[in-house]
Parts: sequence; C-alpha cells; structure tokens
Amino acid sequence: MTGIQALERAAPTLPMQPGKVERREFEYVRHGTQSLIANFQVATGQVVAPSLGPTRTEADFAAHIAQTVATDPDAGYIFLVDHLNTHQSESLVRVVAAVEGYPGDLGVKGESGILASMASRAAFLSDPNRWIQFVYLPKHTSWLNQIELWFSILTRRLLKRGSFPSTAALREQILAFIAYLNCHAKPFRWTYTGRHLRP
Repeated sequence: MTGIQALERAAPTLPMQPGKVERREFEYVRHGTQSLIANFQVATGQVVAPSLGPTRTEADFAAHIAQTVATDPDAGYIFLVDHLNTHQSESLVRVVAAVEGYPGDLGVKGESGILASMASRAAFLSDPNRWIQFVYLPKHTSWLNQIELWFSILTRRLLKRGSFPSTAALREQILAFIAYLNCHAKPFRWTYTGRHLRP
C-alpha cells in the first residue's frame, strides 16, 4: 500500500453531540508519505512482519520477503502477488535463492539464465517445487488477494479519520493498529458463491 499520507487536520475534530454529527476539518497539512508492505496470513487473519518506510522499491520488497521468512525459517511460504515489477526482480530472485540455498548459476540480468528477463525470473519464483513460492494473480483480480481487503479496513478505520502530525506518528499508529487487529484476528469468510457477476 503506497502513498499513505501523513495528513494533519488544520483544526481539531469536533466530537459528536446530541443532535450533531462529528465534524472534521476539511483542510489539512501534509507531512509526507509512507509505504506499507504487509503479508496477510489467510489461515489466522493476522498481518505478519509488516514493513513501513518512505519507499517501495525492488530492494524494499526483497528485504521485506527476507524479513518475513526470517520469522519462521523452517516453514514453507506461498505469496500471492500481482505482476508488479518488484515482485519479479533480480533482488527478489537473489534473496529466494540465498534463503533456499539454490546451488545453480542464476545468470546475468538482461542476458542469460534465470535473471535474463522478468518472465524467466517469474518462472523461477513461481516454481511449485520451491518452498518459497510466488503465485502471480491474473491482471485486474486484486480482489482475490485478501491483503487488499485488509488494506481497505486499515483505510476505513484508521487512515480516513486520522490526523497525523508526522510520518513517525503515522507509522506508530499503523503499527499499533496492526498489533490491535492481530490480537482480535479472524480469517475472512468468502461469501461469493460462484454466481456470474453479470445477469
């Protein structure tokens, strides 16, 4: 989730009173942005090893995956991701190969081997025989990735109504929100029955 803005309301929010709704100031001061990279554990409904920082680069995503795997190095991992270039990067292939102890030659980016192209890197990362596997969702199907549902909860319950005087305060509140929801987490229940979306 990129571009999470640390917006501070220009005036305090006026609380609800009998016969009156809560009133929030529409003017705000911008204090910068943060990017959240998070994993949603489908079986428990918890967010695992979130990464918050000013950017979402190839190096940031690779470091996030390394941090996630370090939480339980003996477990197998299946990551559902979209086709973003950082999800098929040279850095990510190198992290996965290093963690798994891949014995082969990875090649040279743009020239040969596994690193030759995004397609060859994606093929390596999505190999079902790997214990760290990436599943690339079809385009325009972000709703299949449950972290997107969780991001909408974060937006509605914290970000939309919040006032953040700095990026540090934004970061602190997001991490506290994650910790709180993890204590009360339940897996999402899919209610879609397979009925066609169009009549």
